[in-house]
Amino acid sequence: MKKIKAWWLVSVIIIAASYRVQAQEGWFKKFVQKTISDTTAPGESSFRIYPTLGYSPETSFEFGLSSLLIFQAKKDTLNRLSEIQAFTFLTLEAQYGIWLDNAIYGDKDKWFFLGRTRFQRFPLLYYGIGPETVGEDPALIDANYILFKQRVLRKIRPNLFVGPEIDYQQLYNTSFEQPDNHTYDKPLGSDGTRNIGLGGALVYDNRHNVLNVRKGFFGEISFLKYSSGLGSNYNFQGVNVDVRSSHPVSARNVLAWQVLGNFYSGNVPFNQLALMGGEMIMRGYYYGRYRDKNMLAGQVEHRWLPFGFSKRFGAVAFAGTAVVAPKLNAFTFKHVRPSGGVGLRYLLFPKKDIYLRLDVGFTKDGPGFYLFTGEAF
Repeated sequence: MKKIKAWWLVSVIIIAASYRVQAQEGWFKKFVQKTISDTTAPGESSFRIYPTLGYSPETSFEFGLSSLLIFQAKKDTLNRLSEIQAFTFLTLEAQYGIWLDNAIYGDKDKWFFLGRTRFQRFPLLYYGIGPETVGEDPALIDANYILFKQRVLRKIRPNLFVGPEIDYQQLYNTSFEQPDNHTYDKPLGSDGTRNIGLGGALVYDNRHNVLNVRKGFFGEISFLKYSSGLGSNYNFQGVNVDVRSSHPVSARNVLAWQVLGNFYSGNVPFNQLALMGGEMIMRGYYYGRYRDKNMLAGQVEHRWLPFGFSKRFGAVAFAGTAVVAPKLNAFTFKHVRPSGGVGLRYLLFPKKDIYLRLDVGFTKDGPGFYLFTGEAF
C-alpha cells in the first residue's frame, strides 16, 4: 500500500525546458511560463501555485494544489529568505486535507517563526509499535486529524534563538479496520485523542535560504510536556534534537547531513510516538512504518545544483539509517533500518536559488516517491 504519485507538472517543465515548444498565446501558455519562470526582482516576494495528481491504494486518485510564497522582511535582500508552503488535496474516496508549513524570519532576524499546520481526513496505516513489526497487512485507522505546532523564537545572539513552543494534536471520528490475516492490539489513542503540549526550543540557525542550503548549520533542541492540566487526554513528555549541516564541495555541488533524535516517556498515544519515514528523513519508508517512544536517525545527501551542462536541471543521491526502541538503553544494531535513493531537481526560482525536487527512496519495503519545493533538509 505504498503511496505513489505522478505529477504532470514535472512533464510540463521537462517538455517546456527541453524542446522550447512554441505554444499559441493563451491562458495555458501563460500558466506554464509563470510556473517555470522567475521574473521577480531580488527582494520582491514570489508566489507559485500548481496542480498535483496522485494515486495510492488507500485513497484512489488524489487531486491537489500546491503553492509557495517566498519573501524577505522589508524586501531587504540582506534578510533571510522566508517561506510559507501550502498543499491541499481531495481524493475520489472523499478524503481531503490542508497542509501549511512556515519558516518566517523578521527584519534582521529579530524574530523567527517555525512551524506546521495540518488538517486532514485521511487513512493512517498502522504496522504496530516497536522495531520488529511485520511489514505486511497493516491496519487502517481512518480519522480526522488536526495538528498545529509552532515555535515563536527571539534572537538572543547572532544566529541563536530561544522561545516557547506549542503543539496541539487531535484525532477524532476514528475507525480501526483490522486486516484479514491477523489482529492488532488497538494502540493508545486509536479511539480518538487530543493532546496539548507546551515547552520551549533553543535553535542555532545561520542558514540564509532554508529551502536550499548551500552552506550553513541548523541545530535545535526542544522540550514539550503534555498534561491533563492543559487539556490533554494523556500525560507524557518529549525531547527532540535536530542537527543539520551543509557544506559546499564546489560552486555547484553540496554535501549535507542530518542527525535526528526523538525521545518520549509517559503514556504516549500511537500517533505521537517517534515515527520513522516520510518525505524528510528515511525517504522510501511510509511515515510511521516503524514507531516507538525513541528514535535515532541520520542521513547524508550529495546535491548537484545544477548539473555542469544545464542551467535548470540537477540531481541528488542520498542515504539514511534509523532505529526505534521502547527505551534509551534498548537501541540495538540489528534493528537499524537503511534507506537510500536519488532525485531530480528543477530550478524553479533562479533568482532565489530554489528547486523543485522529485525524490525516489528505496527500502526493503519498496520505493517511495516525493515531490516538494525545496530540499528535504
